[in-house]
Amino acid sequence: MSWAEIESEDELRELLGEVMPRAVTKERVRLHPRDRDWLAASPFCLIATSDEQGNCDVSPKGDPAGFVHVIDDTTIAIPDRPGNRRADGFLNVLKNPHVGLIFVIPGRNETLRVNGRARLVREAPFFDEMIVKGHRPRLALVVEIEQIFFHCAKAFLRSQLWTPDSWNPSVLPSHAKLIKELQVVEETLEQLETYYGESYAKRLYG
Repeated sequence: MSWAEIESEDELRELLGEVMPRAVTKERVRLHPRDRDWLAASPFCLIATSDEQGNCDVSPKGDPAGFVHVIDDTTIAIPDRPGNRRADGFLNVLKNPHVGLIFVIPGRNETLRVNGRARLVREAPFFDEMIVKGHRPRLALVVEIEQIFFHCAKAFLRSQLWTPDSWNPSVLPSHAKLIKELQVVEETLEQLETYYGESYAKRLYG
């Protein structure tokens, strides 16, 4: 069976139809007080970036609710925490500042979407307001908002993301087993299981 590929905006619109007026008018360029409320309640976001050639990356960021610092109505800052130091998204930002963010509140099926231009900041007075468990971030992603709006609930409802009866985390092997199977590592499986075991959560900030 041959594929029927869409190659133009006209073809896409013929298939999907025109945008609903409400979906167009919901876009804003500044934070509304309700946007601030959402950011204050969100403990998790996804950050999409790409390099100058269009190679993409999406990175998760999470901390206690309200971890995103609001600088003003058009600027927010996201603290960086210790990780694997690949810095894929940060390297992309150095080449292409355009970013897309999705902010999630557990249990809510809607999300807050922010698109804008980002830069990396290694020191600023507001870093003192992003201290968690005594740890001050060494780096923050500062985003100048160009577009912001709430996204509808359909994807979360279809996926039953917040419905515990639909969860099946054991459908795949443990993370340690996946690493041992897919990567070339010196550690034994037992060592990896220990590393990613109960003590893993104790090393989140150092």
